Amino acid sequence: MPRLHDGAREGSHCGNVAYVTGNESIEGMQMKSSGIASSLVIVASGVVLCGSAAMALEAKPTLTLALAKKMAAGCEAKAAQEKWAMNIAVVDDGANLVFFQHMDGAFKGSVYISQHKAMTSANFPFPTRMVGEIAFGKDGKPGAVPGIADVPGIIAFAGGLPIMTVNKVHIGGIGVSGGTADQDEECAKAGLDAVADDLK
Repeated sequence: MPRLHDGAREGSHCGNVAYVTGNESIEGMQMKSSGIASSLVIVASGVVLCGSAAMALEAKPTLTLALAKKMAAGCEAKAAQEKWAMNIAVVDDGANLVFFQHMDGAFKGSVYISQHKAMTSANFPFPTRMVGEIAFGKDGKPGAVPGIADVPGIIAFAGGLPIMTVNKVHIGGIGVSGGTADQDEECAKAGLDAVADDLK
């Protein structure tokens, strides 16, 4: 087989690129070229896939301050109509507080409860009422996971609701405390209803 010029230095390398030496055949050079071409295709495909994944992450809806305030306003309107004094908390999908409102006359001790109701429904995509059912049971049946009520920060009674987009993307939670559990949940639902069009 013909060889490359003898003046080429054997085993020459620069970075990650291997150079053909004087003892390598034309066939070997062609095989290497084919391998390099395949590698470039794989790298290019990876770049496209990574770019698509980044775009998907960027496209995820987020809970803005404006949306949180609108939600709390809807909740407050319901509470004022019913003459309930409530603490209202809205958190994002990382359970970070975005907005909190303490209505005049609301129990100070309910501040913590409202925020942790919101956090519970941000960490789990279901109402805190359901957490109570999981812990304590429902309709005479025992709870499936009684210990969940003992986990620090978990609230196991009604008043916290997950914030979901129309496409079922979980973007946070709203928690209300100050009335009965049912009243708290009713107010939280009013808050979600106030932003229903924004969650589409």
